[in-house]
Amino acid sequence: MSTAIQEVATAFAPAALGAYSQAVKANGFVFVSGQLGIDPETGELAGESAAEQATQALKNIKNILDAAGCGMDSIVRATIYLKDVEDFAAVNEEYAKVFLASVKPARVAFGNNMIPKGALVEIDAIAAVAE
Repeated sequence: MSTAIQEVATAFAPAALGAYSQAVKANGFVFVSGQLGIDPETGELAGESAAEQATQALKNIKNILDAAGCGMDSIVRATIYLKDVEDFAAVNEEYAKVFLASVKPARVAFGNNMIPKGALVEIDAIAAVAE
């Protein structure tokens, strides 16, 4: 049985930093690669705090999911990577502003990570595509 795999890309999120796609759609899911808090218009980090960068990373995820034909309410799983685990509360506060439905995505968050571009936070997501 062959599985159709489709790349998802948008100019409204930063280009991939390496040999990977912004997202891949397969088997009824969209797998969004880790998003830094990089503003796609400037190519720079969107602020010096983890909270500011998390807000931009979540916007990037939203824009990628929009390009895939689904939205933030389709996210079933997310992972948050923090450079400093002490930023958890500030990042969680920004994250909570995006996920208001009664059923929140399953999630993992952990710190003490080295993140590309000197970023303080990176977020990836898996979303279910409506059939």
